[in-house]
Formats: sequence, C-alpha cells, structure tokens
Amino acid sequence: MDTDRLRIAVTGTHGLIGSALVPALRASGHDVLRLVRGPAGADDELSWDPATRTLDPAALADVDAVIHLAGLGIGDRRWTPAYKARVLSSRVDGTLTVSTALAAAPERQRTLLSMSGSGYYGITGDRVIDETAPAGAGFLAEVCKAWEEATAPAVAAGVRVITLRTGPVLAPQGGFLGRMLPLARLGLLSPLGSGRQFLPWVSLADYLAVIAFVLGSDLSGPVNVTGPLPVTMAELTGTLLKVLGRPRLAPRVPAFALRVALGEFADEGVLNGQRAVPAVLEAAGYRFEHPTVEAALRWAT
Repeated sequence: MDTDRLRIAVTGTHGLIGSALVPALRASGHDVLRLVRGPAGADDELSWDPATRTLDPAALADVDAVIHLAGLGIGDRRWTPAYKARVLSSRVDGTLTVSTALAAAPERQRTLLSMSGSGYYGITGDRVIDETAPAGAGFLAEVCKAWEEATAPAVAAGVRVITLRTGPVLAPQGGFLGRMLPLARLGLLSPLGSGRQFLPWVSLADYLAVIAFVLGSDLSGPVNVTGPLPVTMAELTGTLLKVLGRPRLAPRVPAFALRVALGEFADEGVLNGQRAVPAVLEAAGYRFEHPTVEAALRWAT
C-alpha cells in the first residue's frame, strides 16, 4: 500500500480529535471521506447509521483505511444505568458496523484504526502498565474490552486492525484540559481526590502524529496512545499552574464531594487512573513531540 496518498474514511469527525485529524490528513495529501449519520450532503461524505449497523460495504470499495473515533462521551453526563448502556452501545454498534462493512467490502489491503481507552486496564494504582497487561475490572474496562472485541469481523477478514488505547488528550480547546483551564487561570485549580492517581496524558499534536505513524507502519493490535511519562493528578495540576504563572489558592477537592457530584464516574474516571506507557510505539521508533507533560501543556496553552 502506498502510504504517501491514501483514501481514508473517518468517523467522529466533529469530536476533539476528529475535527483536528481531518484537516491534518488532508494537509498530508490524503483523500479523506467523513462518515456522517443521515444522508450524505457533500462529495466528501459517506452515510452510515451505527444505531442500525448500516454501512454499505460498496462505499468502502476504494478506501485504504478507516479511522474510527465515534462514540458517546464517557464523562459528559452522570452514569445512570441508561446512560451507561448508551455509552456501551455507541462503541460496540459503531465498531461492529465499520468492521462488518470492511469485512464485506471488495478484497484489498486495508487498515482499521479503532479508538479504545486506557480504561481497558481498570484501576492499576502506581503500577506501570503496557500493552501486554490484561483487561481490568469495572465499567470502563468492560466497555473498552467489548469495544475492541467488536473489531473481530475485520480481523477475521484479514484487515490490519490497531486499537488505540487513548489517555486524556491535552488540546488547546476542549476536552480534558478545557475543563481545567478556566479554574487554573483564576488560581482555583486543585488536585481532585488524593492527587496521587496517575493520568496517562497525551498531547493532541502527538495523537495526530501517532495516527500518521501507525498508518505508515506494519503495527497491529493494541497501541497505548499516551505520553511516555504519565504523571499524577497533583503533578498535572501543579505543572499547569506553573505554566500559567498562577499560584495555587484552592484546597484539594475531597473524594466524597466528587462522588456526590459525579456518582460512579468519580471512582473510575477521576479518582483513579492508569500508569500506562506507550511501549509499542517506542519500540517501533516513534519519537514524541511532547515527551513531558510540561511540554504538552506549554503547547496547549
């Protein structure tokens, strides 16, 4: 496959990563198609419906790669049983839709990059985790495991599949950092809970570069898309205040307050994390543009 110019279909193009990825791929000379729900309204759009698992395999006949980013936000709402079911189905249905269509498309060499999360490993404390670690326990781990297993039709059909186990993405606008910056600029940002939980952060710039790197490689299977030096919540908030030149004025936010405000999500999504490292990427020769959280935060702010 000539990786200098690929025809690439992308889902989740309105999200934090997708909205930056599409122009980046086009700037690199690739032909990008956006998968959209409802009728296609432009020449660069393909119609799909993950809720009914509808995607015409013929539409992917000349596609070299699919980058699947779509899914309902994990922490956008309180975790009610109904919302958790929607989170799970948004990932499994979308991935099965793409995987099944790729498996049924006319035969050619293809690649599927399917987003997953560092939550795959569950709550791991301060233990260093790489891609060889097993799935953990808890809702997020169960979601990530099912998410990745939904690529099975593509794998069985001989598609090269990479699951991108993504940590919190640090970007100039929105996402994880977007929630912290307003408080940080006022000096009101403080660690959440104990502050000792690890965050496997990655800059958006590196995330986009990793996608380009993986497309041009022969990698397959799980890939941790995280910075090489995960930090604790206390280190992240302290570094952000340092970068902004702000003092720390606020006390820590206690765990019980977060549990009251966020419910079940507090324990899995905020008060605990993973010390996940990008072993596969580093072994393959990828070099991070932002190897430290301070470098990433200076770029993002």
